[in-house]
Amino acid sequence: MSYVIAFLVSFAIVYLLIPPLGRLAFRLDFVDKPRENVERKIHRKPIPLTASYAIFAGFIVTYLFYLKGFTLQTGAIILGSLLLLAIGTVDDWYKTRGKDFPTLPKFLVQISAAVIVYAAGITFSGFYNPITGGFVNLPEWLQFALTILWIFGVTTVINFSDGMDGLAGGLSAISAGTLFVVALAKGQSDSAMMAIILVGVTIAYLRFNKPPAQVFMGDAGATFLGFILAVIALDGAFKQATVLSIFIPILALGVPIFDNLFVVVKRLLGGKPIYQADASQAHYRLLRAGLSPKQAVAFLYLISGVLSLSSIILLMLQV
Repeated sequence: MSYVIAFLVSFAIVYLLIPPLGRLAFRLDFVDKPRENVERKIHRKPIPLTASYAIFAGFIVTYLFYLKGFTLQTGAIILGSLLLLAIGTVDDWYKTRGKDFPTLPKFLVQISAAVIVYAAGITFSGFYNPITGGFVNLPEWLQFALTILWIFGVTTVINFSDGMDGLAGGLSAISAGTLFVVALAKGQSDSAMMAIILVGVTIAYLRFNKPPAQVFMGDAGATFLGFILAVIALDGAFKQATVLSIFIPILALGVPIFDNLFVVVKRLLGGKPIYQADASQAHYRLLRAGLSPKQAVAFLYLISGVLSLSSIILLMLQV
């Protein structure tokens, strides 16, 4: 019952906050403006960029309400979230002025948020050997590298996926829902609570972001969602994982991960900077193939759903 209430509370907070924050965005001129001859800008009117603050408030307030006690790990999650929200806000502000914020500060802050989480003890420490049943404890340097790579990677791919109305929010909702089921099956109540709260905030956001979008979450919101999804997986699905069940959270986040791996490889082979924005993601390719925006988003939802079901099947096999 507590999961249902947490879902409803987080949903309600976001649902109630987005409209007034949207009106504030127009007064502050904190809106994403259409830009001619830019393939990634498919909207045709200014859109508020303030949904990130409603999403952040909805998640953090509900999360703190259901905490069993404030711990170092809780503080690390909140501090990391605040850092990403702050640098994302600066990045979004630059975009409202038609400028690009430098990549290095964003990179350093995202890495810092990941290091804070690692230092608090939320790590990928190893896996169970299915043959011997023993736990393989990875060297500390490898634990550090894999944890930072996972958090930074998921944060980045969710942000890169935020290029079409309803896409990043919907993919995040599907992934969070999958991680909720995984956490419940493994008896991990804290991770399950974080996941269901994230489902609540993303579905409320989708009410305003579905095509045609009334509001955007910008880099601030997308990186926050990616960061929280990465932490939920580390604190839940990756714990007590075997060699094969390591793939459960990877499949749960399959669409943004695999799509953006393709994009990164393509940019590297083309001699382009990894962070240089272009229209090479799957949703843009689907648009060029003739699908409408709604059809492209629905197709990617379907693929995400199939991958998520695959991850749950893998969980049920207990391999």
